[in-house]
Amino acid sequence: MIRGGKSLVSSPPAFSNDAKQLLVCTGNTVSIFSTATGLQVLELEGHTALVTSIIVVPPPTPTSKVLCNCWTTSLDGTIKYWDFSGPELIKTINIQLPIYSMVIPSLLAQQSQYPSDIYAYISVKSQQKKQMKDLNGQILKCNLSKSRLIRGVLLSESKKPEKITISSTGKYFGIHEKRKLRIWEVPAKDNKHSTHRKLKLSHTKNMTCVAFHPTDRIVAAGDETGRILIWRGFGDRTFNYNNNNLGNGNNDYDEENPGVRGDGDADSCTTWHWHSSQVKVLFFSSDGAYLYSGGKEGVLVVWQLDTGKKKFLPRIGTPLVHFTSSPDPCLSSISCADNRIHILKMPSMEILKSISGIKLPFSTPEILKKSTSNDFVFDQTAGLVAIRTENYCIQFYSLFDDREISQVQVCERNHQPSDDIMMVLNIVSLSFDGSLMGTVETKMSEEGIGGFVTLKFWERSHNLGFTLSTVIYEPHRDAGVSAVAFHPTRGMAVSASYGGDFKIWVSKGEDKTISRWACHAVGSYRKKPMTAAVFSSEGSILAVAADTVITLWDPEKNVLVAVIGSTHEPIVSLSFIGESDFLASASKGQLSVWSMSKLSGSWSYNLHTESIACSKKDSLLAVLVALPSQEIDKGAILLFNAENPVPIASWFVTKAKGGGIAFIKRNGPTGPSLLAYVNGDHEYVIFNPHNEEETQTYESKVRVADLEEETGHGGYVSMYGELPELKMKAIEASGEAIMVAGRPWETIFSGPSHTLPPLTKLCSVFLESLMEKRSGMVE
Repeated sequence: MIRGGKSLVSSPPAFSNDAKQLLVCTGNTVSIFSTATGLQVLELEGHTALVTSIIVVPPPTPTSKVLCNCWTTSLDGTIKYWDFSGPELIKTINIQLPIYSMVIPSLLAQQSQYPSDIYAYISVKSQQKKQMKDLNGQILKCNLSKSRLIRGVLLSESKKPEKITISSTGKYFGIHEKRKLRIWEVPAKDNKHSTHRKLKLSHTKNMTCVAFHPTDRIVAAGDETGRILIWRGFGDRTFNYNNNNLGNGNNDYDEENPGVRGDGDADSCTTWHWHSSQVKVLFFSSDGAYLYSGGKEGVLVVWQLDTGKKKFLPRIGTPLVHFTSSPDPCLSSISCADNRIHILKMPSMEILKSISGIKLPFSTPEILKKSTSNDFVFDQTAGLVAIRTENYCIQFYSLFDDREISQVQVCERNHQPSDDIMMVLNIVSLSFDGSLMGTVETKMSEEGIGGFVTLKFWERSHNLGFTLSTVIYEPHRDAGVSAVAFHPTRGMAVSASYGGDFKIWVSKGEDKTISRWACHAVGSYRKKPMTAAVFSSEGSILAVAADTVITLWDPEKNVLVAVIGSTHEPIVSLSFIGESDFLASASKGQLSVWSMSKLSGSWSYNLHTESIACSKKDSLLAVLVALPSQEIDKGAILLFNAENPVPIASWFVTKAKGGGIAFIKRNGPTGPSLLAYVNGDHEYVIFNPHNEEETQTYESKVRVADLEEETGHGGYVSMYGELPELKMKAIEASGEAIMVAGRPWETIFSGPSHTLPPLTKLCSVFLESLMEKRSGMVE
């Protein structure tokens, strides 16, 4: 069993004390990477839900021995203490509330040794039902040494749990909640009887991030419009005393105050504005002379704190989400929205090494959703998945090694933070051996001018990279391309179009290094939109879906061989089932299997099909279906033998919408066929579908955000397990009988009467037969 595809940027990472390792939250585990190589070296396993924070324990003094201990929190309601040199779990504290953030001020304070009792401040999600206001977020105090919460201490309540930010000295910590910034001063002698002084600063817009100055009483906050506010001298005059027991009528929550200064205590407030959208990253330099800011633009701006002058560091090229400093002032990290962490050299911000996870999903404009395929396709022979990315790249990711192999830039594009998307990478298609690739991109028109579709063919070069071979503008006039498929054994491909035709392309070698693709033939069927296409396993048959029917062609002669009866909805995918006699088709509401020898339907189900996969040799068909559920995006994987409509195995899955499945090989063509499932968040699992013990005992946990918000217990469900009996009845595929090309009336009445086509289709066929008889009488 192999799992992977976890997010690397769900929470900020943490450096080890010698800055040689980076600890990263990866789902319900902590992955430890080498900062020198960017490779994973260790993993901390023990949490059962998403890990939300990592705090590395620093040595009490700079001359002390380097420690390899850390604290972690999770939505499973536990705090764990680790020795990550082993690794070894030392201690577990069960809070029984989902923990979203934690800070430990005493670990940052300048002292020769740690106090006997170490206190932490945690942001949790309350399980109590509020009568007046929906206040689910709380900040509590916990004694880590004695493994218990401090009874009666409730620093704050908010509508949802907020991230806690702490100053580098451990003297102040705070949260931002909509338009308010709440700051607490940590007592000099922090204990269970301490009284916490607080203040509140207000703004006119919702705040998105906070940063404390390393030495002075200066706090900076970024907002959703791109502005940066800097309060100087906060709390110089007074802090208000916080009533720890907010449950006794003194509720800290109040309505929004639109004032910039509000009732906060600060000598001055300065506003800077350069970013065009929300500020996500904000931090001070180690000496406090500069303030760094970043956001959706993928640009880090360096502000001189005294003058407000700014300069720009090299563009990262993707939205920024977290910044983490290290004990080494020359080293830091930046986490990006594309699931990548860059190790940076400070202060030049030069990228030394990158840790690349699988690319995360991105939204597609509504107008192009119909003409856009899944976010990814599989290279079945190499165990890779090719993923469309937001910056018009294709990432090749190894499912077995859980790491990026290479990237291909399909079309050049500067990173633009604007929400107006002017170009979309619609389709990525790979040949079975992965040596050829086809891509389709659409340039959006501006006021009805300038829009066009581009088809590109690529050939694999060294190091799994691809070289552009041929560019074809408007391959189907002004119509969109619905599918691209490759011949299994030779340089031939087909592109299908919503405009009602398909084209067969062949490669013609012009030199020893690269070939050019040219149009070999064009076909159509009754001007119906062509919605899917696939070659048979040996390449002798080309199946093209014409809306709701399947047309079979001889690709060499471009001759229509047969037409298979129609389905209820437009067909979106086709696949020949190995070397068997069957063809599988899928639409959003129907799965059908067709017999090629009988040219008729074998069996079908009314299922919402997300993806189908067929083995190369065996007669196995795997289907990913979405199940109706109001709670979560639940689905199932069904495994069939093509001849039998009864599933031979089935598994529950989560996040089925937008997911995909494929049979892949690990040890080349002779190895066993494994089944890979990639869900809608690009998390994946690989398993042997024939190993009953392996599939039934697997208990991988996958985060489901919707469930987390509704149930409040962490949002984790089994990724797949044994599926209860599905009450699905196999039915004979309905629709018109098979029509031989050119003389459909010869077989129109074959088969039982309940499979006859509609009367409108019978009339046209009947008239054609009469015309032929009449012409024969004349002769």
